[in-house]
Amino acid sequence: MRLTLVAVSVAATLIVAACARAPSRVLANGSAAPLPAAIPSGSTSSALAPPPTRRDDFSEVLHGVTIVDPYRWLEEDQSPETRAWIDAQNRYTHALVDPLPMRTTIRARLDALARVDRQAIPEVHGGRYFTWKRRAQDDLWSFFVREGRDGRDDILLDPHPLSADHTSSFTVEAVADDGRRLVYGIRRGGEDETELHVLDVASKKDLPDVLPRALYRGVSMKPDGSGFYYTDQDRKRGPRVRYHAVGTKADSDPIVFGEGLGPSTNAFGGVSRNGRHAVFTAWHGWNSADVYVQDLTQKRAPIVPLIVGRDATSFLEFAGDRAIVKTNLDAPNGRIVEVDLRHPEPAKWRVIVPETKDAIEHWALAGGRVVVGYLHDVAARVVVHALDGTREGEIAMPSIGALTGISGQWESDEIFVGFTSYTTPVTTLRASVKTREVSTWWAPSVPFDSSAFETEQVWVTSKDGTRVPMFVVHKKGLARDGARPTLLYGYGGFNVSETPYFASSIAWWIENGGVYVVPNLRGGGEYGEKWHRAGMLEKKQNVFDDFIASAEWLVANHYTSASRLAIRGGSNGGLLVGAALTQRPELFRAVLCEYPDLDMIGYYRFKNNNPPALLEYGDASKPDEFKFLLAYSPYQKVTSGVQYPAVLITTGDEDTRVPPLQARKMVARLQAATASGRPIAILYDTKSGHAGGKPLGAALDDEAIAMAFVRAQLEP
Repeated sequence: MRLTLVAVSVAATLIVAACARAPSRVLANGSAAPLPAAIPSGSTSSALAPPPTRRDDFSEVLHGVTIVDPYRWLEEDQSPETRAWIDAQNRYTHALVDPLPMRTTIRARLDALARVDRQAIPEVHGGRYFTWKRRAQDDLWSFFVREGRDGRDDILLDPHPLSADHTSSFTVEAVADDGRRLVYGIRRGGEDETELHVLDVASKKDLPDVLPRALYRGVSMKPDGSGFYYTDQDRKRGPRVRYHAVGTKADSDPIVFGEGLGPSTNAFGGVSRNGRHAVFTAWHGWNSADVYVQDLTQKRAPIVPLIVGRDATSFLEFAGDRAIVKTNLDAPNGRIVEVDLRHPEPAKWRVIVPETKDAIEHWALAGGRVVVGYLHDVAARVVVHALDGTREGEIAMPSIGALTGISGQWESDEIFVGFTSYTTPVTTLRASVKTREVSTWWAPSVPFDSSAFETEQVWVTSKDGTRVPMFVVHKKGLARDGARPTLLYGYGGFNVSETPYFASSIAWWIENGGVYVVPNLRGGGEYGEKWHRAGMLEKKQNVFDDFIASAEWLVANHYTSASRLAIRGGSNGGLLVGAALTQRPELFRAVLCEYPDLDMIGYYRFKNNNPPALLEYGDASKPDEFKFLLAYSPYQKVTSGVQYPAVLITTGDEDTRVPPLQARKMVARLQAATASGRPIAILYDTKSGHAGGKPLGAALDDEAIAMAFVRAQLEP
């Protein structure tokens, strides 16, 4: 199986992790948005009242419990009343934030930090080096190819002409191993759906093949580019892996795997680098995966189970014809084994890399060896193992930080490693697998003095006694007087590890005397599968307890106070901060809540609700799961008369992963309930979504709004 070069919302990552898209000033009806009378400069008080929202008396009985939902009508995305509500809320929000004088200076500094050349780690196929770049003058990331290691970088895919407002972008789903063809997608706005095309690399011209807009996953090309596997991820029916032969009509692509799988399952198909084996996986949530193999050297060979029915995740790659598997079966932190395809029983696996106390985050088969990226207390370590299991040594990293990826080929000694930290912009390292010598392949020139700052790692004791690590980033010589404006960011879910990263907004925050904090909450993958499972389903409250304990630790240790503490999270992290603000409203002064899941009782019935997430969160249609969801669901926990912190929620119409209706309903309910006098506002974009959909300039505008909103709230 080959790594794929997929364009994620990279611009957002460079501004802040999970950074959400704030709104344009175009109303839902297409007209310009006139602003109401401005409030006093430098303030985001509630001197300007939010627009009124109609409240219904809607209620329903679910599992014997009456659920009151006064803003159910806001679930209707396209109703005239909902669109008018969005327009009024956007006008209100801009009336709050536009007069803030610090927005201009924040925006200028973010621009200086972000408007530099950026580059992702390359992948090598057929002697060609493929990589993503965003040049200093660009709004979007473009895809480049280089003929040979010392050749010139030529642009293959430039997304800027796709849309006048630069809200459309490319993904690169797969590159053929001979480097002659690739499959790319066109994404409109920030939706997850794409339209797939096939590109001839030498001529830079499209072949006639076009797969119409749909939710595609897991594209993998045959080595010679003659065809590719892809998943048609239908949200209602479930996933189906199909095969497309280049030069044929897409509507005749046969289903090769996935018949009978339901919408809560993700399925993927791929092909080994030498083209001799197809690999299919069926993921049940984020903690269980079945693996199947097909011998492509035989005609009509069956798809046979390799690892099926195990409560574990496994990833299969091929070293030539040898099946190498990274798995957490009987090894929660992960191990790497060789599996005999004729006798795949776990009892006959040969261990290459045994489980250690450090979780395996990245791995690659390169240079005839196994290269493993570990998380050692959330810091990156890269170790090289021979295929017989011998530990050959470590590839040294520049400092305490994190990997953004490892790229290499089984037949080549050359590997690339992406490295970053909270004070180090993403840098590409090139290393020899055999000698483990490291050099810098590429590094950005960012106007930031990293020597003026330090990153501490501290340990917080959560409610149940669990020790949780936390990164605290600030200027050297910080005075612990309890008065530092502090931004606490969290995620805690879906086996995602929150490792150190550089972002322009973090740099601005700490340059201006702030403290930036990231705890490694349960639900993530920092300490393997046990850590993940300790923060999902009925144990989700552990995540919120870890986060609240982190905030209390910062106050108790005099980094900040409740009046100078803000929290931030997006997507699953939006659920996190939603739970935190409803459970401990007095502990925070301001909240940035982005593209959030908030109505966990209604989630199961929402359109575009990402069905596999129900296996991580729980499904309120099931009585037992309804109970623990109701215990924390933020939308249902909003209570009238409570002094809630200031809240800025961001979302957009094109979010086809997390239904934006949740953000609308939450804002309406908080505005009606709060007694603090602090603003509750929403930035609602009619074009962006979960997968981005914003040019760099717009992203910088939005981030300046978010930073100005928070800092205004935290000022004495």
